[in-house]
Amino acid sequence: MGNKLIGILHGREDTFPGAFVDKVNEKKIKNVHAEPVTIDVLQQSDPSPYAVIIDRISQDVPFYRSYLKNAALHGTAVINNPFWWSADEKFFNNCLAVQLGVPVPNTVLLPSHERPDDTSEQSFRNLKYPTDWNRIFEYIKFPAYMKPFAGGGWKNVYKVSDPDDLWKKHAETGQLVMMLQEEIVFEHYFRCYYLYGDRVHIMPYEPRNPHHLRYVVEEPCKDKKILEKVKKYTIALCRGLGYDFNTVEFAVRDGIPYAIDFCNPAPDADYNSVGENNFQWIVENAAQMAIERALIHKKGQMNLTWGNFISDIFTPVKAK
Repeated sequence: MGNKLIGILHGREDTFPGAFVDKVNEKKIKNVHAEPVTIDVLQQSDPSPYAVIIDRISQDVPFYRSYLKNAALHGTAVINNPFWWSADEKFFNNCLAVQLGVPVPNTVLLPSHERPDDTSEQSFRNLKYPTDWNRIFEYIKFPAYMKPFAGGGWKNVYKVSDPDDLWKKHAETGQLVMMLQEEIVFEHYFRCYYLYGDRVHIMPYEPRNPHHLRYVVEEPCKDKKILEKVKKYTIALCRGLGYDFNTVEFAVRDGIPYAIDFCNPAPDADYNSVGENNFQWIVENAAQMAIERALIHKKGQMNLTWGNFISDIFTPVKAK
């Protein structure tokens, strides 16, 4: 079988990477070893020594993203798929969720307030003007949330109370493309870890608390039907998108879990924020997942995970 090296590529985070490496190695699986990734000179098409790489930082470091794509080309199972992650964005995720039958808040995409550089009015001949704002307001209603169609970390997120408030705040967003989304006033909220192999860990979560207290919930939901739906929707979304390591957030209104945020391919796994029990779950299960992927790794072949909406395209369809 040969040696199967597992690497973790990370930045400033301290608690998860070291614990992950230790957990993999303490299992003493024959020919499997984990370590932090080391990168020196990257020559074009250099092969990678890693069977598996857990990516925790390339969203912030373009050099790493390019390194990971080259590694994937040579057969490394990069978690998460760097090609899809480069293309992914939140508005498409909502569109896919609708196709998958997962409830999401009513959402529309807004043209940027300022034209992109090197464009003019002629660049937007296909965009109807003026926009049918009344149709948008009837669909979304107020209050609502305006957020970038791509990105994360709660950057440039606005709560808007009426049309005038929307237009005022939209003027602050420059060239950003924004989504306008209905507010879900929720009774319960969950953040769910998802790992390859349909490993799901449902965590009661309170996004209105300070960051270090968001996993502290006094009366967590114990309704089995709701929890079953949350798990089912988490699996459907992550299979659809092809993510091996993700978090999915749900706001529950009138017993219906609405997927709010489900593109977190480098999700928070820090001991100091997620707490002891959640930290132990993610370390143990991430180690098991990485070992599993290392053991099924096929040298020199593509070992990435692709979402169903892409992979199904290549499934032969038999004529009736």
